[in-house]
Amino acid sequence: MNQPQYTLKAGESLRTYEFLSEGPKGEIVKKIQFTATNQPEVYNLAFGDRNPITGKIDDKVISNNGDSEMVLATVVAALYAFTDIHPEAWVYATGSTKSRTRLYRMGIAKYLEDVKADFRIYGQVGKAWKPFEKGVEYNSFLVRRK
Repeated sequence: MNQPQYTLKAGESLRTYEFLSEGPKGEIVKKIQFTATNQPEVYNLAFGDRNPITGKIDDKVISNNGDSEMVLATVVAALYAFTDIHPEAWVYATGSTKSRTRLYRMGIAKYLEDVKADFRIYGQVGKAWKPFEKGVEYNSFLVRRK
């Protein structure tokens, strides 16, 4: 994905990443975390604003900092960094709300040609996983590096 992105700062475990979103609302610390699930080689991707008190991800807050394209590109950069270290990993993602899942679907669709060169991308419809296609409403997503 050849889009402008923010500089990522990796955590010690290389499973967490942070960056600063910059826009009309100032600097907002964003956090990305890859967490192992009970399925072998499947990780959950969590993303949102870092709570300044707890340090945890707040995936419900709406920042509206006017930089959604750069934020999306930065999350994809973290996905590349994570799968460089864990090439066999499957990464599961879904929005914290239906509207966020829709935003993720639109972002994937917009850059599908760029990312499908390096990733296999699936969407979940009901209980079935299908190769990602534009215009289909998915509940969640699963990606793996080629």
